Amino acid sequence: MIRDIYLAGGCFWGAEHFFKQIDGVVLTEVGFANGHTLDPTYREVYTDKTGYAETVHVRYDTEKVGLKFLLRMFFKAIDPTSLNKQGEDEGTRYRTGVYYVDEADAEKIHEVFVEEQKKWEEPIMVEVQPLLVFHLAEDYHQDYLDKHPDGYCHLPLALFRFAREAKPEKD
Repeated sequence: MIRDIYLAGGCFWGAEHFFKQIDGVVLTEVGFANGHTLDPTYREVYTDKTGYAETVHVRYDTEKVGLKFLLRMFFKAIDPTSLNKQGEDEGTRYRTGVYYVDEADAEKIHEVFVEEQKKWEEPIMVEVQPLLVFHLAEDYHQDYLDKHPDGYCHLPLALFRFAREAKPEKD
């Protein structure tokens, strides 16, 4: 079965590239989630006045990979205790978040968050909400690191290899 989850992990260029490496992920696309303006552009979102987070839409095949596995991988690619900052990128547009489209996913998300919180002394600052709205980013942002292999990314290259080599688990 094909399912969707929306993950905000700081700059969406690296987050998208990370998730597309995972076996069972069948589509990734970058955009802006849960803001309050109509048809935002990157330039508008960059002002931090629209309420949007840079987000990756991840479509995955549950016959190959489960939501819990994807979320555990997500936690390997972010600093979950950082508020509105990942790497050198700062601002509310770079906040971390998990946005779900199916209420049934909320329980799995909660279970992973409980597991992950045990690994940290500080509270996890990743927001969890239903997806309210998602707008695709401009085309030049899609698959950015495929188009620009030497482009900026706050994630280390070894993390992409780790994602490629990971053995997916089903829920």
